[in-house]
Amino acid sequence: MTYSTPATRVFQRYDGPSIVLHWMTAFLVLLQFVLAECWGWPTKPVHHLMVVTHLTAGIILSVIMVFRVVWRLTKGRHLPNHLQPMSRVLALGVEYTLYALILAEIVLGYLWRWGGGQPMSFFGVLLPAPFAHFQKASLLWIHSLHDWNAWLIIILATGHGLAALFHQLILKDHVLERMLPGRSGG
Repeated sequence: MTYSTPATRVFQRYDGPSIVLHWMTAFLVLLQFVLAECWGWPTKPVHHLMVVTHLTAGIILSVIMVFRVVWRLTKGRHLPNHLQPMSRVLALGVEYTLYALILAEIVLGYLWRWGGGQPMSFFGVLLPAPFAHFQKASLLWIHSLHDWNAWLIIILATGHGLAALFHQLILKDHVLERMLPGRSGG
């Protein structure tokens, strides 16, 4: 679907797979963050379920990110951008930084878990570490990076979401509608 604003800006929507991968990524990143920040609160059975859910969601996010990057580099729709040059640089910078931070977070998660000699769990199926245990100092460093990187992702993703709302509600340029599900592409 193509929209025109009073300034005669015309744009297309993203393709279906790009939209689905975007919102699945957003949901899983938020789920991962909330689980990790809250799993110290409940007692052991619930805590364990939260950790296993975090691990399973992490593996799913890994697969989604691989598909997302491949799709973006091959068949994903690259829309003409009507933003001012500085706004375009900022938008692309945030997008690529989020991709890099999420991919780094995934790698750090695997390294932390497997480096500690613990298997990954995917719906209860245990995936053993493919390498030897790391030293304790290395594990602490990886855990710290994993934690700080998660906060960076949440802060940047929140800014990304607020920028989309600013475009939709203040600038009224329909930028957010490019990525909303449930509408036909154009």
